Amino acid sequence: MKLTLRSNKDFWAGLMFAGTGAGAMFVARTYPVGTTLRMGPGYFPSLLGLILICFGLYIMVRGLRKVEMIKGHWSIRALIILPLSVVAFGVTMELAGFIPALFAGIFVSAVSGREFKFKEVLLLAVLLTALSVSLFIWGLGLPYQLIKGF
Repeated sequence: MKLTLRSNKDFWAGLMFAGTGAGAMFVARTYPVGTTLRMGPGYFPSLLGLILICFGLYIMVRGLRKVEMIKGHWSIRALIILPLSVVAFGVTMELAGFIPALFAGIFVSAVSGREFKFKEVLLLAVLLTALSVSLFIWGLGLPYQLIKGF
């Protein structure tokens, strides 16, 4: 069996999970953890980071035992546009409010795909916005303005 890590998709997915978990634990290292009954602000990110590291190591080992190669190619368009959609969401959130920010984020991220269909993206944006407003604004009571000026 030839070990090829360069195109082993499970190995790289596991490495991504483990790296994200390690990053979460690194960021939370200065927060007080507390106890299980009296959790501090560092408890959840540390625990979630540990779970992600364990999950990532499991996937990496599974990838080394059963080699499944990466199929397809990288999309430069998606690599550029998807981070821009996050920036568009943040900027629009500050300037226009929660609802326009969701629409901007959804539409900009949808443009990164090859099969962009305006009607489908519009329907998706309306449904996701309604769900997000219901959950985050009304359900959880987050203090975001729906539309600035209203």
